[in-house]
Amino acid sequence: MCGGHDSGVARTRRPQGEITRGTTAPNRLRRVDRWVAATQIAALRSDDRPLAVDLGYGASPVTTAEFHARLRAVAPRLEVVGIEIDPARVAAGNAFLAATGPHDGLAFRLGGFELPVDRPPVLIRAFNVLRQYGEAAAWRAWDDLAARLAPSGVLVEGTCDEIGRRAVWVALTPDGPQTITFAAHLPTLDRPSALAERLPKTLIHRNVPGEPVHALLTAFDRCWATAAPHSAFGPRARWTEAVELLAREFPVRARPPHGRRRWRAGEVTLPWSAVAP
Repeated sequence: MCGGHDSGVARTRRPQGEITRGTTAPNRLRRVDRWVAATQIAALRSDDRPLAVDLGYGASPVTTAEFHARLRAVAPRLEVVGIEIDPARVAAGNAFLAATGPHDGLAFRLGGFELPVDRPPVLIRAFNVLRQYGEAAAWRAWDDLAARLAPSGVLVEGTCDEIGRRAVWVALTPDGPQTITFAAHLPTLDRPSALAERLPKTLIHRNVPGEPVHALLTAFDRCWATAAPHSAFGPRARWTEAVELLAREFPVRARPPHGRRRWRAGEVTLPWSAVAP
């Protein structure tokens, strides 16, 4: 599907990057997938042959197959390539395809940050990939991956917990970071600042007094406490009220495709400038 000279050359060289632990599970990335499907339609449909890359999908190809299915629902011509640095994981992906029958537009390939594909992707999802890297290396990875995007493409890089209940991700274009999104399974969330452990590598060590991300999470906790009476109507009502209060202090994205519908899904998106170090 994505062969050609470039991918052939990439296979003859050592892939760029480090092997991750590979931990994954079905539906672990459903929160980011549904956000992408709801908010990044323009990017997914911006090309005659749109290509999405799932970089570092882990020991099981299941989340790449889910990614493919969810995004094809809104962009039927989209092709998806799962890329892994570990040959055994690529073999597992190909075995999955052989065992489960045809998956139009889905493939698995050996590679790393160099992206062994034949054209710039309109979307790259890189989840739980940069956790083991240092902050400087994570910034470089952002720059390198964003530079490989199609002109209207988007890189979505973030982390989540083992079962996908808490996640934070950043959306980047070739012009740099654009937004940051916090997402949670609301019935199990004790306070918004609990999401700090899922901050991207570029921010996780910045969650200290005097840094913008710390100010944001501190304010979010305060809004969460103020919204406590809304718990009588359920955790969604409390979260939505807390986000409404937060929007009085920070530039929360409040218009479609963001806004109250996304808030009720347990998400809130802000411009990167709100947390940039």
